[in-house]
Amino acid sequence: MKYLCLIYSDEKLLHSLPESPRDAECLDYAQTVQQSGRMLAAEPLEPVATATTVRMRGGKLSITDGPFAETKEQLAGFYLIEARDLNEALQIAGGIPAARVGSVEVRPVRQLQLEG
Repeated sequence: MKYLCLIYSDEKLLHSLPESPRDAECLDYAQTVQQSGRMLAAEPLEPVATATTVRMRGGKLSITDGPFAETKEQLAGFYLIEARDLNEALQIAGGIPAARVGSVEVRPVRQLQLEG
């Protein structure tokens, strides 16, 4: 089953605390997950200030600079993994270096139910 591991952190603290992961450590962990055959994709994201939020309301497109809402933690990156079950996905997510200074939300990827 596919799981999306969404990495959240306070981007002001992400790289400033003593326990903060460095890029090399993050790359090493991603390569370990890749070599295990569990990695489908993983990417860090640029700072939240570079985000643009898009909404369609009443047929009109609205584009706003920045994230959808002000939050204490921001989406910093993701891993898309293949795992046997939620327990295995949680073990993989727990090893993500940024989990030490933020959080990782683990969600199953839902298969679209297409009528054919």
